[in-house]
Amino acid sequence: MKIMVCLKQVPHQDARLDINSEGNWIKDDGIKFEINSYDLYALEEALRIKDAGEADVFAVSIGPERTTQALRTALGMGADRAIHVKDPEAEGSDSLGIARILAAVAAQESPDLILTGFMSDDGNFSAVGPMLAELLDLPHTTAALKVARSDGTTTVDREMEGGAHEVVALTGPCVVAVQTGLNQVRYASLKGIMAAKKKPLDVKTVAELGLSGRVGGAAAKVKIQSLALPPKGKGAEMLKGSANEIAAGLVSKIKELGLL
Repeated sequence: MKIMVCLKQVPHQDARLDINSEGNWIKDDGIKFEINSYDLYALEEALRIKDAGEADVFAVSIGPERTTQALRTALGMGADRAIHVKDPEAEGSDSLGIARILAAVAAQESPDLILTGFMSDDGNFSAVGPMLAELLDLPHTTAALKVARSDGTTTVDREMEGGAHEVVALTGPCVVAVQTGLNQVRYASLKGIMAAKKKPLDVKTVAELGLSGRVGGAAAKVKIQSLALPPKGKGAEMLKGSANEIAAGLVSKIKELGLL
């Protein structure tokens, strides 16, 4: 069994984010990056399937040189190999462009199962998984909270609105976008990190995938025109005094605002 895991490198959750000089994205120089949180759960799920039986797990990521760090982390956690699509032509790709690149890799690899995160921490579009499945003409589902494989069928318990759940069965190769909380993500051990240095990391270009002119900023259907910080509101008013005085003052303020 062959499992493809799609990873994205995103700014670290504690990184200070500033808007770049063009005003259309963040400054990415000098900040720390990490694997997208949703994708970590997808990777862990693939590794659990591998632990339960025979499976070849490979991670795929698109990005500049720094993306190698994310792939080495995946290898340290237990992935067997990694594919890095590193090409300036891929920069600025929208969700469709990313899906096209991943689909081209999948067409070469023919995986039995493709796992992605439900969304990315920076974009929040939740579009790549379904687009990837459509390009490959594969069944898919999203927001997976539990994944089970048996006799070529993938059974998925997925989260729906209002706390409801839906169980779907996907036959044959398929794409599953997973939700956070699906499992408990492992850490890369020292032994795993050392072993990762010897595992293969295959670097591919857009041209090698047959996608020249079809991905990247020039081909993007969706483009970010500008970013802006949220407007600053009025500062908070601190109430002082005893507990009774603060409570009375709070009630008074609520009445002034017409909320009581």
